[in-house]
Amino acid sequence: MIQSPILDLLGIRYPIFQGGMAWVSDAGLAAAVSEGGGFGIIGAMNMDGETLRKEIHRAHELTDKPFGVNLMLQSPHIEEAVQVVCEEGVRAVTTGAGSPAKYMERLRAKNIKVIPVVASVAQAKMLESAGASALVAEGMESGGHVGQTTTMALVPQVVDAVHIPVLAAGGIADGRGMAAAFMLGACGVQMGTRFLTATECSIHPDYKKAVLRAGDISTIVTGRRDGHAVRVIKNEMSRKYYQMEMHGADADELINMTVGSLRRAVKDGDTRTGSMMCGQIAGLVHDEKPAAEILRDVCSEAEKALLAGAQIVRA
Repeated sequence: MIQSPILDLLGIRYPIFQGGMAWVSDAGLAAAVSEGGGFGIIGAMNMDGETLRKEIHRAHELTDKPFGVNLMLQSPHIEEAVQVVCEEGVRAVTTGAGSPAKYMERLRAKNIKVIPVVASVAQAKMLESAGASALVAEGMESGGHVGQTTTMALVPQVVDAVHIPVLAAGGIADGRGMAAAFMLGACGVQMGTRFLTATECSIHPDYKKAVLRAGDISTIVTGRRDGHAVRVIKNEMSRKYYQMEMHGADADELINMTVGSLRRAVKDGDTRTGSMMCGQIAGLVHDEKPAAEILRDVCSEAEKALLAGAQIVRA
């Protein structure tokens, strides 16, 4: 059985977080992951306070296990979202798109663990000083909004720079990836792409099929030029965006192309002009199965990989 400080910190069985993906990580998916022994996370994205409250209540109805909320710090409703998680007894929050420092005192006063997602050592050190309970170091292999450093390079540098638990994210979809994360010094992992094909994930079936068909070079990163890099599956829209970006297209024109594109992919199954956020590891995602089974398989594979690794070393 894998041991990790994150298990005691959050009261979970497996050191696996489910990424708080916008439009994807609803109460149903989060509850299924938590019920299966991992740490499910509701993606608050741009939800107003009452919408988020309803999702939290629904998750509580589906599981009595700990779960969290991902706070998107640039949301126009972020103040409402922070207030709601403080009122609703959420175990922990992960954060992205900014620094949660201004909310730390309020959240910690309610015994809510704050676990920011970071893409650099500087961010990690700053947020540890601000009072973070743990960190998720996310490499550029991940789907959605990405930084510029790979998981392999980022995780050990963050681990060496801070004194709090660090989870690895980006390019992890099976037990081998989890075992590698432990060898880099992480105490657990966060997976997003792997849970896109969980039975309980409510994305459109055509989006799921696109993930299952994806291979090692099926994704593309757009938005590097304006500092808002996003990794998605290649399709008509993302290829056109990339070409326009490379030829100096106007920023407003590019933004207009993507308005509503994630929702179109998730809810409508628009695989032509929708934004199908997905990590580079999609080529290892071959089937759809319950979240609990994914969790068990990944941890079992990780245990075997770690034990096998010990046989490489001779005294």
